Amino acid sequence: MIKLNQILPATAFALLVTLATCKGNTAQTSANSTNMIIKEETVAYTSDTVTMNGFVAYNDADTAKRPVVLIVHEWWGLNDYAKGRAKQLAALGYLAIAIDMYGNNQTAETPQEAGALATPFYKDPQLAKARFDAALTKIKTYPQADTNNIAAIGYCFGGGMVLNMARLGEDLKGVVSFHGSLMGVPADKNTLKADILVCHGADDQFVKPEEVTAFKNQLDSIGAAYTFKSYEGATHAFSNPGATEKGKKYSLPIAYNAAADTASFNEMISFFGKVFK
Repeated sequence: MIKLNQILPATAFALLVTLATCKGNTAQTSANSTNMIIKEETVAYTSDTVTMNGFVAYNDADTAKRPVVLIVHEWWGLNDYAKGRAKQLAALGYLAIAIDMYGNNQTAETPQEAGALATPFYKDPQLAKARFDAALTKIKTYPQADTNNIAAIGYCFGGGMVLNMARLGEDLKGVVSFHGSLMGVPADKNTLKADILVCHGADDQFVKPEEVTAFKNQLDSIGAAYTFKSYEGATHAFSNPGATEKGKKYSLPIAYNAAADTASFNEMISFFGKVFK
């Protein structure tokens, strides 16, 4: 277990407490104490014959039930970035689990390795759903889990995955995609349950403008509840402080954008305040 001030500087914690105590946020009681202890643990679970090792974080000083947030990582796999987001959400009073979508602790160093790991999930959305469901089943066993209030967020690859989870009819209150792919399973008004928030970089070279248009048109056609936020000057992977270095190393059009990172994080908190009742 670690104290909150080991995760976040004082100014960042003050911001999180302010956000967490906004009206309508059901996680607010967990974020009101500077003495909270964030517990983090690796949990094993299986899907078919594959063992996955998710990362769970929550405030261990609070025994109350709280909303659950599942996190799907970038195409690099479950690394420190996704785990850090889980700890941020725990500091806000949520029960968070970062999913090991690839299984067996697999991560990628190069774009080629990442592409090889991610491609099967783009090709077979049901494979992604099975891995997602395994993590969902596991986190529901936690006594702190408010199983009536569950959401999912994802980054890049993970953003596309959580959008697919929504379109496949997962019983979620909401999903948030950060610089994720938009095209995937067609949305169906008879199966879509989750509200959707998309946080998109206006200069994202991996998502074509026509894909943005098609995505919006599809959701509009079924009357889906969604919000699409676009951040000027932001590229793919704008929320990850390590993106700029990765982009330079592998000649990828990705970079960190602090303004877009902050704005999108705040949008997520506001969104949770609306969907969690």
